[in-house]
Amino acid sequence: MTEHEERKPRRLDARSLRGLAHPLRMQLLNALRRHGPATASQLAERLGESSGATSYHLRQLAEHGFVEDAPERGKGRERWWQAVDQTLHYESADFEDASPEVRALTEVFLQEAAAVHGRELTTWLAGRDQWPQPWARSTDMSDMTLRLTPDLALELIGKMHALIDSYQDRVPDKDTPDSEQVRIHTHLFPIETD
Repeated sequence: MTEHEERKPRRLDARSLRGLAHPLRMQLLNALRRHGPATASQLAERLGESSGATSYHLRQLAEHGFVEDAPERGKGRERWWQAVDQTLHYESADFEDASPEVRALTEVFLQEAAAVHGRELTTWLAGRDQWPQPWARSTDMSDMTLRLTPDLALELIGKMHALIDSYQDRVPDKDTPDSEQVRIHTHLFPIETD
C-alpha cells in the first residue's frame, strides 16, 4: 500500500476493544501509526518499556487485527510490525446495550484517548517555539460553545469529519518542503448550563 492509498477507518466493536483497550497497546498502535514500522525493541526504547512487554502486547494487537508484520523490513529473526489502520472510529451508539465488561473496556479506551490528546497538546505547547514561524501561525487551539440538539450535533460532527477527510486528496508527498504530519483533535460534548 502506498503512502497515498487511503484505508477506511476501522470501526471499533466489542471484540476489537478487548484487544485495544489497554494503555500500552494504544501507545504501541499510536507509535506505529505515527512513525511507521518498528520492532518490539525499538518500540520498547521509544516508550520506556521492556521489549518483553512490547512483544506481548504487539502479539495481542496482531491477534485483533490492529497490527501486522512488515515483511519488507524484517531481516533474519528480526520482526517488524506495522499498523493496519491509520484511523479508528468509535461510535458510542454501538455500545449502548453492551455488557458491563465491554462498558469498562470502553471507559479505558476513551480515558486513554483523552489522555493522549492532552499529552499531544502539552508536547506541542512545550516545543512550539522550536518550529518555524509559518507553523506557529498555522496551528489552532480554539473552543466554542453552541446550543444544539443531538441531531444538529451529529450533523456538525459529520460535516467536520467530511471536511477533514476532503484533505486526504491533497496530502503532499513526504519529501514536499515544509510538509509535516499534523494532529487534529475534535471534541463535541454537552455541558451543564444554568
